[in-house]
Amino acid sequence: MDTSLVRSPVYQQLNQRLRAALATEYRSGDQFLTEREVAEKFQVSRATANKSLASLVSEGFLEFRKGLGTFVRRDVIDYDVRSLVSFTEKARAAGKKPSTQLITFGKLTAAEVDTEIAAALERTGDASLWEMERLRLADGVPVIWEHRYVVHEHCPKLTKSQAEGSLYRAWTETHGLVIAGANEIIRAVLPTKDEARHLQTSPSTPVLEVLSVGFLDSNSPLWWERTLYRSDQYEFHSRLGPIQSATPARGKLR
Repeated sequence: MDTSLVRSPVYQQLNQRLRAALATEYRSGDQFLTEREVAEKFQVSRATANKSLASLVSEGFLEFRKGLGTFVRRDVIDYDVRSLVSFTEKARAAGKKPSTQLITFGKLTAAEVDTEIAAALERTGDASLWEMERLRLADGVPVIWEHRYVVHEHCPKLTKSQAEGSLYRAWTETHGLVIAGANEIIRAVLPTKDEARHLQTSPSTPVLEVLSVGFLDSNSPLWWERTLYRSDQYEFHSRLGPIQSATPARGKLR
């Protein structure tokens, strides 16, 4: 056995060696050593190698992909559920270069969309809506797919180039809108084959779905949105307040 690993517990010493290797020999997204390779390289048992790898996965240094192996974990983007922050700012804060692929962009009427969406936007009949589908990328990796409807009346001069960038910035800086916030529902779902293709993931891999309705300071709805986040690229963070009663219930059990 490697003499540098003789102190107890062995797997903790092994963890230090593996962390050093991660810092100097690997980059984010690289495939890491297998259990067998760790055991052979560091002269430890397979059980010790397995325990160390599991520890590094739980600590966030590595991620296990079923059927593929263990990989150096990519830097994930933080989603703070307490506030609205643009994807552009979130990606840059994570040290990534943001970009957008505008898949569709056009105008339709409230009568042409799902009745629940029209009701959420408080529009009926011939009232105009913007519709857009966007793929958001960080360092060229697809991380978000979104399908959004926007009330045309509030931003009638919205342009394709604005939709290719930060909508929050366009709304507030160009169109002079004051956004008060949004109501969101967050849950795990399986993407369709088309959605998985856009996100470059598997239809059998769950993604995080966010359904949201955004409001202006006048309490008038501005947008309805269904957004899918790759679960290996995003972490949802929140800070909970003091313990409160759950009665009456707020939300649904599915």
